[in-house]
Amino acid sequence: MENTRLLLLFLFFFSINLLPSTLAIWLTLPSSGTKCVSEEIQNNVVVLADYVIVPDDHGQSPTLAVKVTSPYGNNLHHKENTTHGNFAFTTQETGNYLACFWIDGGNPKGGEVSVNIDWKIGIAAKDWDSVAKKEKIEGVELELKKLEGAVEAIHENLLYLKGREAEMRIVSERTNGRVAWFSLMSLGICIAVSVLQLWHLKRFFQKKKLI
Repeated sequence: MENTRLLLLFLFFFSINLLPSTLAIWLTLPSSGTKCVSEEIQNNVVVLADYVIVPDDHGQSPTLAVKVTSPYGNNLHHKENTTHGNFAFTTQETGNYLACFWIDGGNPKGGEVSVNIDWKIGIAAKDWDSVAKKEKIEGVELELKKLEGAVEAIHENLLYLKGREAEMRIVSERTNGRVAWFSLMSLGICIAVSVLQLWHLKRFFQKKKLI
């Protein structure tokens, strides 16, 4: 029993360290201009996010415009003239997903505006209350279910990192090969030019009867 508890604790902290799946972001938007946040996400991962303008003490807040795009530029969420909202999608591409925020129409009061963003990815975006009701589980069994999901997510993340490492190794080896061929080609050209220069000088000196 004690070993089981230690294993659960280990898996819990391991999953927290490897899966930064919940991000609380505080953006300060200028009166004109755009600020963006990005996250590198794998394929087939659920993403949920809520955003809201933090009200100040000077009355009504300005409105906000939001645009979320995929790594290939597909528009996933676009909303204007709002003070709060949310978006949810399941990733179809692997890469950096970009969420951009700006003040809609500028800030008539001038100054900066603060926006709070709650960004959840993967296992953190799962509705565990619905899972518990549907499967009629609670307590330790529910925590084990969460840990099982965390372990699966860690496994998928490790496979993704392994694939990225293999791709980078191939690119590195290909680049090293091209650099080696370029070096040999440069050396060959230098030798050929040197030979031509010696031949030209020899003919020149022979014409001048210096040798």
